[in-house]
Amino acid sequence: MKVVKVTNEEQFQAALNIRKIVFVQEQHVPIEEEIDQYDQLNQATHFVLYNDENEPIGAGRYREVEDYGKIERICILPNYRKNGSGKQLMDEIIRYAKETGAKKVKLNAQTQALPFYEKLGFTVTSDEFLDAGIPHKAMEMEL
Repeated sequence: MKVVKVTNEEQFQAALNIRKIVFVQEQHVPIEEEIDQYDQLNQATHFVLYNDENEPIGAGRYREVEDYGKIERICILPNYRKNGSGKQLMDEIIRYAKETGAKKVKLNAQTQALPFYEKLGFTVTSDEFLDAGIPHKAMEMEL
């Protein structure tokens, strides 16, 4: 598997397609909530995870916000979960955040994914809240 920082339209569309499968089809997030103003190549840094056959299987987005990095839209296709692919995607995004000077990264995690992010070193920083009807908690990690 390999993680690629999106640099062209084909990779960008692959990231959006994975997000539509996971968030819109699987989790029933309305498309108008899933695709937002940051879904342009010049508004955020997008990442795609490819399997060994060079098929896109995961995606994520990173934005610089004030004095921290914001990790968003992390998703892995169902058949590729629980095999380290999510960790590989997150490791690359965190490496990129460090490389670009971030001292801290934040994200909003679905509550069912809290153990995954805690294993990566994130800590919960908020009470539970709903985002697109799904329970979340804010998390952060010092870099």
